[in-house]
Amino acid sequence: MSGNESGRSDYRNAGGKTPSIPLSDADRDSSGEASVGSLVKNATASVSTLFRSEVALAKAELVDDAKKAGAGTALLIVAGVMALYASFFFFFFLAELLDNWVSRWLAFLIVFAILVFITLIAAFVGYLVFKRVRGPKKTISSVKEVQNVLPGRHDDAAIGHGGSHPAIPPAREA
Repeated sequence: MSGNESGRSDYRNAGGKTPSIPLSDADRDSSGEASVGSLVKNATASVSTLFRSEVALAKAELVDDAKKAGAGTALLIVAGVMALYASFFFFFFLAELLDNWVSRWLAFLIVFAILVFITLIAAFVGYLVFKRVRGPKKTISSVKEVQNVLPGRHDDAAIGHGGSHPAIPPAREA
């Protein structure tokens, strides 16, 4: 049985070279220190991988939560529709109950007036709630502040003259 038949490879047929494990890191220079380029490359790759995995995790969580929210919303809509149908029968029952003490047309008129009154109260309260709604004031003010922080985006007269940001000294020429 030859060397190849026993499961071992014959290195002599590979041109006289034997495969080996490199003893030095490809990212390090001759002094053994990692080069700045390789460090930046590795850091960029790591941040990119981390960012992509965080986005994938967020998407997975949001999809799961969206499915649950969709199912909950559908059930709430069904409950609302059923409550509307039930309220019709309740108000019909109330009119029939009032029919025992007043004439039938007056009983239904009273129930109608009650429904109109409830509708007007709900509309007025809804109007008051919407009247209190304001825009995202904090977001708008923070966006305006960002314009002052970015270079070249602020008033040059305010810099160094009591402005919120001190002037940046000019670079020294070598």
